[in-house]
Parts: sequence; C-alpha cells; structure tokens
Amino acid sequence: MRVFRLYLRVPLQDGARLQLDEERAHYVRNVLRLKKGDELVVFNGEGGEFPAVLREVHRDGVSVELGELIRRDVESPLTTHLGLGVSRGERMDLAIQKAVELGVSEITPLLTERCVVHLDEVRREQRRRHWQKVVQSACEQCGRNWLPKIHEPIKLETWVVRREGLSLFLHPHGGKHLRELTRPVGQVCLLSGPEGGFSEGERLLAMDAGFVPLCLGPRILRTETAALAALAAIQTLWGDLG
Repeated sequence: MRVFRLYLRVPLQDGARLQLDEERAHYVRNVLRLKKGDELVVFNGEGGEFPAVLREVHRDGVSVELGELIRRDVESPLTTHLGLGVSRGERMDLAIQKAVELGVSEITPLLTERCVVHLDEVRREQRRRHWQKVVQSACEQCGRNWLPKIHEPIKLETWVVRREGLSLFLHPHGGKHLRELTRPVGQVCLLSGPEGGFSEGERLLAMDAGFVPLCLGPRILRTETAALAALAAIQTLWGDLG
C-alpha cells in the first residue's frame, strides 16, 4: 500500500498533533482522499521525516499526529545551481519538477532577451510562489526531505556574475563535451536558455563571466529537455545517479 508524503511548512517535533491549514487539509481530504486512521509521512523541508497518522478528517478540519523523527537523507553529494531561462507555463513547471527529482540544489529563473514570458514585479512574485509549490510537490513525490531553493526571477546578466564553482552553459552548436571536463571540487552552475535560446550577446556575456560552453550532442533539444538532460548527465558522472 502506498504511503503518501505531505509537506508542512511548520516546525515539527516528535508526538506533535497538528491541525492542517485549509490548503493542506483540502489536499489530504479531496485530492489524496485519505481517511481517519490512514498513515502518511510528514516533512517540512529542513531534513528528516515523521511517520504520522490522520486523527481527524472532516469538512471542518484535518489533524495529524506525528511519530518519532526519522533521519533519512537522499540528497546528492553534488551541489548544483540551475539558472533556467523562463519559459511558458507547463514547460517551466516540468523543468522545475524534474530538476528537483534529479537532485538540483538551487534554481534561479532567468529573464533573457528571448523570453516569451514577460513578468512585472507583481507577476514575478506570483510565479515564484507557484514554482515553490511545484518544488514542494516534487519533493513529496520523489522522497527528498530538503527543499531546493527557488530564487526570485532575475536578469541573466545579474546572475552570471554571481557564479561559483564549475560554470557551464548549454550551447547546441559547439563547446566542450562532459567527458572533456575535470570532476568539479565544489558546486556546478548550469545555465540553460529559454525557448528561443540565448542571443549572441548573452553567449558572449556568459563566456566573459567564466561560463564554459557545453554541448550535449548532435541534436537540438527543447529548453526543458536540455536542462534535464544536462542535470542527469552530470549527476551520473559526478553525483549519485547510475
């Protein structure tokens, strides 16, 4: 029988009994369709997880009782920061969801010259909150107990100068192959473009900031495919896949 995982953004401790907020209660009651007495696993994104039992499930509220903390860590030994060109709706959600499953440590959505999505200050925060929920849901599904950080969208030129560690940007028409690169000591920064790709000026800007062009193969990949293929490849070479 499948045991569902539930993210709660509250402090957790052994034996605590918690009343879920309206959003989480709706999710348990109407999406997962769990009943009183059902077991689940609860975590808050700060490491570890708690076995739990639903004590109340009704229209007026849902409560859960926690067991003892279990220290379980499935984080990759490779620290990765993905700079991801903002793309439309489902493509962006998919890229973020799968990046979390592949063990990404941080994600920064990037505003680039060829972005087809235009975000004012209000919409930037709305999208960041939406993407944070995508991250939470992905962690519930894949078993991670630490939440990767998703930053506020910023301009590419601001992000590239803040790089740390081995810095790579995806380039479909040339560049190094992963097998030519030395295993990194610290973090890997990975830069992936939007639907329209990077402009020539952005490619030059990235290289001036120390990013190395990376070619994944002879085929041109969609924006969401490219980022995920690169993450899977570096996790296989230097992380915990394969």
